[in-house]
Amino acid sequence: MSGAAPADDPFAVLLAVQDLDTAIAQHQHRKAALAERRELEQVRARAAELQAAAVRLDAQRAELAARLSHLEQQAEAVASRRRALEGRLYGARGAAGRDLQAIEAEVDQLARRLDELEDEELAVLTEQEPLDAEAARQRGELGELAARAEQLSAQVAEIDAVLDRELAELTRRRQAEAARLSEPLARRYEEIRARLGGTGAARLVGDHCDGCHLTLPSMEVERIRRLPPDTVVTCEQCGRILVRSWPGGS
Repeated sequence: MSGAAPADDPFAVLLAVQDLDTAIAQHQHRKAALAERRELEQVRARAAELQAAAVRLDAQRAELAARLSHLEQQAEAVASRRRALEGRLYGARGAAGRDLQAIEAEVDQLARRLDELEDEELAVLTEQEPLDAEAARQRGELGELAARAEQLSAQVAEIDAVLDRELAELTRRRQAEAARLSEPLARRYEEIRARLGGTGAARLVGDHCDGCHLTLPSMEVERIRRLPPDTVVTCEQCGRILVRSWPGGS
């Protein structure tokens, strides 16, 4: 970008302000659209998604753990009852046959119940195994995402620091140039720039407006050429202020 515009040419100053506004907008867009920033947002979004999935998975695992603990408690109670009955059975050799049969029947029933509980425990453990594996996988991916997020954050901070310094310098230069504009010209420029998405002034290059890139009618171009140099001219196509006398213009 060129240095300060000639002080005796208000339209040259206006174009310098416009060029600086364009450069500022480009820097702001580059900052907002950094590939590293987009990836960082994606990494954080994936981490949040994974953390939510981990919460749901932990709830499933906790439910299975509670079921397994309950089954283990039941199994221990059944085994304890069976041991007690077996002790009574071995110590009751002189007891009546009917009593011994009742004890033996209950021992057999408890043995079957113990088998059932062991089968249920095995089923829970089988159900729990893939959930534990998925939990381990999630922890691994979350660790990788955290490392990548840290790396990207450092890269974004570094690039932002450079862009912020450049933006500060561009803004300083823009303020200095804008202060040289007359109040009516500055106000009109700002109004047009606000209405037309950031571009309020454009060069007239031959018969083309460098703002909308449309060709002006030859009669309109000729009329503009005959106007006094200090006349504010706007493009009849887009409404931007046309600058006729500036390096690269007509």
